[in-house]
Amino acid sequence: MNISKEKVLQALSTVEDPDLKKDLVTLGMIQDLEIISEQKISFKVVLTTPACPLKELIRMNCEEALKKALGEDVEADILMTSNVTTVRNDAPLLPNVKNIIAIASGKGGVGKSTCSSNLAVALAKSGAKVGLIDADIFGPSVPTMFNVEGEQPAIKQVNGKNIIIPIEQYGVKLMSIGFLTPAENAVVWRGPMASSALKQFIGDVEWGELDYLLIDLPPGTSDIHLTMVQTLPVTGAVIVTTPQKVALADATKALTMFKQAQINVPILGVVENMAYFTPAELPDNKYYIFGQGGGRKLSEKYDVTYLGEIPLVQGIRESGDSGYPAVLKDGVMAEAFGNFAEGVARQVAIRNAAASKTEVVQVKV
Repeated sequence: MNISKEKVLQALSTVEDPDLKKDLVTLGMIQDLEIISEQKISFKVVLTTPACPLKELIRMNCEEALKKALGEDVEADILMTSNVTTVRNDAPLLPNVKNIIAIASGKGGVGKSTCSSNLAVALAKSGAKVGLIDADIFGPSVPTMFNVEGEQPAIKQVNGKNIIIPIEQYGVKLMSIGFLTPAENAVVWRGPMASSALKQFIGDVEWGELDYLLIDLPPGTSDIHLTMVQTLPVTGAVIVTTPQKVALADATKALTMFKQAQINVPILGVVENMAYFTPAELPDNKYYIFGQGGGRKLSEKYDVTYLGEIPLVQGIRESGDSGYPAVLKDGVMAEAFGNFAEGVARQVAIRNAAASKTEVVQVKV
């Protein structure tokens, strides 16, 4: 059989992206198609994120479709690559940042900064360009979690304006008030001053090109949250909770804040942290110290994606204290955070394909 580009594309048009529910040809994912010989072809499959967990499934589906349509002897050289999608076209602020993701919990102490840090590192580890803003002005955790306590960002002049160069660690660009104030000093500011600091972290930092900019929000639903949605069109929000009722109550407030009509930020999903305790000497045992299934029930109640559960293990605490994120290690910790990151990346791609651009919020309070 003579192989033509038309026949190849016709065969690949039967292969569907499992998340976006459309075929690869219609989605424009098949690129640089070449007919090398009578039995050999090459092309790229451009996925929507380097963290795509279905990469090998899509490759196998392409190979099967080609063999079915063109014969068992056809040889396909398939390069799986990615280009993170965005709906932030022509954005006046942070124009080179494709997606802005808010990480919220409503309540303190549920491990939101731990989840944010490991999410950022996991996405960077997959090949994405990632930045992280520590928006908790009064209790910054990022310098400790990334082992960059005591470091100070450089400043450069651009058109007569001071621009901050973010600290970079583990492939992630970082900005925190902890880089600008002594670690032992309390930040005693009123709300407008904290909001002003967040605006500076957004507008006066050289973020460059990023696939994902994560914003680790403080507890509550107040000034910082309003400043964020009034300054930036946020791609989506991730809600972090633990299973027990008191944490779920506050997580519910954080979730419903983003779903309010005047704010209308898509919810990418809910992740349940400290879901169960597993002792090192009994790795197959699970003890549900804080209750069971609370995060899943919250996601089902509000019809949002459940992004999985993170176990309560000693290694995660040790990684936070030492500043070497757990996702960089082996075992159950890395697997849990890796799955979490894949889930977030998938939901961003689905959101960008299905929903319109998020608008900057106009809120009168």
